[in-house]
Amino acid sequence: MSTPLETPSRPFDVHDVRRDFPILARPLPNGATLVYLDNGATSQKPLLVLDKLREVEATYNANVHRGIHQLGDRVTVELEAAREKIQRFVNAAESAEIIFTSGTTMSINLVAFAWGRKFLKPGDEILINEMEHHANIVPWQQTAKATGAKLRYIPLTADGRLDASHFDRLITTKTKLVAVTAMSNVLGTLNPIRELAARAHQVGAVILVDGAQSVPHLPTDVRDPAIDFLAFSGHKLYGPTGVGVLYGRRELLEAMDPFLCGGNMINEVHLESSTWADLPSKFEAGTLPIAEAIGLGAAIDYVQSLGFAAIHAQESKLLEKALRLLPQTPGVTIYGPSFEHRGSIVSFTVEKVHPHDLADLFDQKGVAIRAGHHCTMPLHDWLDVSATARVSFAFYNTEAEVDALIDAIHYARHKFRLE
Repeated sequence: MSTPLETPSRPFDVHDVRRDFPILARPLPNGATLVYLDNGATSQKPLLVLDKLREVEATYNANVHRGIHQLGDRVTVELEAAREKIQRFVNAAESAEIIFTSGTTMSINLVAFAWGRKFLKPGDEILINEMEHHANIVPWQQTAKATGAKLRYIPLTADGRLDASHFDRLITTKTKLVAVTAMSNVLGTLNPIRELAARAHQVGAVILVDGAQSVPHLPTDVRDPAIDFLAFSGHKLYGPTGVGVLYGRRELLEAMDPFLCGGNMINEVHLESSTWADLPSKFEAGTLPIAEAIGLGAAIDYVQSLGFAAIHAQESKLLEKALRLLPQTPGVTIYGPSFEHRGSIVSFTVEKVHPHDLADLFDQKGVAIRAGHHCTMPLHDWLDVSATARVSFAFYNTEAEVDALIDAIHYARHKFRLE
């Protein structure tokens, strides 16, 4: 799903970039300096995005596609410009294939209801795997119950990758959908989207890719390889919360029934029947998260100004250092594949310290991480641990912050009298 890393449009200086994120320089209430390593949950917003949100709300706040006045015209132009930015960002064929949603979860549910419940039938198979986020498991469980389709799971290798030796057995003419994350939100595993897409299409199946973790870190091209559906969220892409994207191929979206019904998604409404608006309005019932969608466009502007080559280079340095230092730290066990098979996420445990206690002690030192099952209970059952601690890097993190992470582990071990 990724394209070759392009040449960055300006030199990458992490200390210069950090100045674009005011929250990173703000002391915490306890006086500690923030070391924000929870980007897989929500990334921070640059000034460009914060300023854009304020601009929308302060200067042309209105509803889109409806108001015959200057504010309505301006906000509609801005919203559709953001849609076109997203189209180019993922290389969709046209902007009508870009649907604004509330986030990755809604995007996947939209496909599960509007495509899955219409086209799946008893005997059909939905292929997923144990590393998926609950948002890419539970909707398919419910869809399988509603349609009589069957869920099948691709086994994982010992290091947390999809076991390709089972692809021939599992991807058959019964397979109608392959739903897979491009990057695991726990293991960081980068999955073979190109191969899975090709195999799915060979048997007449469609592929849905959860890009929530991959889209902020790697270039995405939905036409190379050919992706049928792609879901991602704004708030992990340095944009606002409450907005996400579903990309879908036009012919699939046109064949689907609406997911939500109401205003904006209709063509005509009569007492006994209704007809639907053209794409993308067909799937955008009600009032969109307007300022947030426009803010997402600004976030894409910012990411593209840095360039994915520069982003990847910075995050790779951080990942390499973390994967080198964490195993050298007493009591630490890390999960997932080696450096070349993962993105900038590392989950780990510290012997005799629960991840929740670890996160609380880290917070005392200003180090913000995630702890728990990360909405991946089946994966944690497979790992045979109830919870993990997770660090997830962004391009504005520094190597000094990796050192702060290691120091925080030693602090926690000292508090538990383990050293």
